[in-house]
Amino acid sequence: MKEEKEEFKCGFVAVLGKPNVGKSTLINSLVGQKIAAVSPKPQTTRRRQLGILTRENFQIIFVDTPGLHIPRHKLGEFLNQEAEASCEGVDVVLWIVDISSNPDEEDQKVANFLRSITPLPPVIMALNKVDLITTEMLETRKALFSRLFPEAKLILLSATRGDGRDELVETIVALLPVHPPEFPEDQLTDLYERDIAADLIREAVLHHVHQEVPHAVAVRIDEYKERGESGAYIAATIFVEKESQKGIIIGEGGQMIKKIGITARREIEAMSGRKIYLELRVKVLKNWRNNPAYLKRLGYKLLSHR
Repeated sequence: MKEEKEEFKCGFVAVLGKPNVGKSTLINSLVGQKIAAVSPKPQTTRRRQLGILTRENFQIIFVDTPGLHIPRHKLGEFLNQEAEASCEGVDVVLWIVDISSNPDEEDQKVANFLRSITPLPPVIMALNKVDLITTEMLETRKALFSRLFPEAKLILLSATRGDGRDELVETIVALLPVHPPEFPEDQLTDLYERDIAADLIREAVLHHVHQEVPHAVAVRIDEYKERGESGAYIAATIFVEKESQKGIIIGEGGQMIKKIGITARREIEAMSGRKIYLELRVKVLKNWRNNPAYLKRLGYKLLSHR
């Protein structure tokens, strides 16, 4: 007798958490390719992005979101709106926390937001960065995070090392509905290459420039042209809020912008699988993070009712 094939499962999973807890790192590692910018600095992710993991009997569509935080400008309000909107119509909420430190005000903000959702999908709390904590502290921290949201199923995780990833995927799949795939099996994200390229350029800035400057940076792709078999040409503008920030990004004799360009080009080439010719320039757009018109021009549109 022919064995009955397992039914295919497919669904959307909102990935929530405060900034810098490893949301994008996890999604990149699960889909097996860098599709989202990652850096040690908070608020690296600035918009919703899908990460699509397809196997023989399931498709998980992760919705990567900006970190929920206490906003200090209109860009921060936009980031929170993006994160909150990601929970609409999903099948599972995956809340990622950083177990290497105690819960704080921003973790509580995530818990409060989840309690406001009706109806609330099943919630999984992934206790990330277990590789950075001693076994003696593990149970204490686990108990502290569990108190924030006792209904959540807890899974210990290291997005960088790989601990708990298989268990996490199995737990998610068990909660998904029987449904045909939403995307082709070879599609990894919903963003175009030019969108990912912009994020990778901004990521390069985050890696090379410190203090407040990186948070004042936005990137716009001005040209993205194919050059046949020789690769692609990309021209991009890096926007900052002050002349002093422009000077820092360009650097003495143009050395910093050169470093940023080399790092970004390598990442874009790894993502796209072909040679990239990258040209960068820097412009000042004063106070753009608090200007709704500038935010809209750069792709960050605040909801009018907020």
